[in-house]
Amino acid sequence: MEYRKLGASDLMVSEISLGSWLTYGVGVETATARACLDRAFELGVNFVDTANVYGRGAAEEFLGDALAGRARSSYILATKLFFPMSDDDRGLSAAQVRKQIDDSLRRLRTDYVDLYQCHRYDPGTPLSETMHALTEVVREGKARYLGFSGWTPEQIRAVSEIPGVERFVSSQPQYSILSRKIEAEVIALSAQTGISQVVWSPLAQGVLSGKYRPGDPLPDDSRAASDVMGWAMNRFLKENVLVAVQRLRPISDGLGATLSQLALAWVLREPNVASAIVGASRPEQVDENVAASGIELDAAALAAIDEAVADVVEY
Repeated sequence: MEYRKLGASDLMVSEISLGSWLTYGVGVETATARACLDRAFELGVNFVDTANVYGRGAAEEFLGDALAGRARSSYILATKLFFPMSDDDRGLSAAQVRKQIDDSLRRLRTDYVDLYQCHRYDPGTPLSETMHALTEVVREGKARYLGFSGWTPEQIRAVSEIPGVERFVSSQPQYSILSRKIEAEVIALSAQTGISQVVWSPLAQGVLSGKYRPGDPLPDDSRAASDVMGWAMNRFLKENVLVAVQRLRPISDGLGATLSQLALAWVLREPNVASAIVGASRPEQVDENVAASGIELDAAALAAIDEAVADVVEY
């Protein structure tokens, strides 16, 4: 496993990190989820990402229990707030920031998180109010650093205009061979302001693994076939996308890599990407994904990838 510095922080995060959206505490049985987490640590993963809304607290509770026996300094833990936790609890108001950090820490069974992230931008709360509340969280020792997910360049710039507050060190966007919207502005802006990308869905919800073949039924044991996890994949389970993904196979074969490893190596080719978040429902998936760390793609491979998916990429 190789490691990268997270923005302007002093955190060195593993290039492959383990996420918990739709999986731990929700879509994957506890014993299997624990096996995935244990295997990730064995292979050098030190960065675990979750959110309060994942399973309405269930993912955090799972991690709180599963991580209880590990030295707190041995892993980097990130969570988020914004989405509704109840009819009354949502958003990024000062009151919500104070309430949600305490609730997350209780579920995670820890005194602090290494990274506290705004899951989305809250247009209903003044940005200054949010940033001053988050600054208090950091200065009280409940979080070491701050991040955001899915913010626009204008929203990112606006934070720099607020004096006396803690700065963001991470951005968590969707980024993959098939989804490249952050290349327009977010990456360059982040690089200028001490922010790294921690990307989610680098495998396009598993479609870039190549397991979903055009014209074939969904594999029974796949995420796409799951009532709990499959709904998030519809945008990628299109015939033309599946055909394009299969065009990537000769490229990965030529590198002696799997399609998943090719896809992860592709996002990690970008210096501003600190880590790629993967989900895992079986320990062997962790092994495969972690093996992508350190794979380098030359100009010919990158050009071939662009050509293979040119008609389906989202910019």
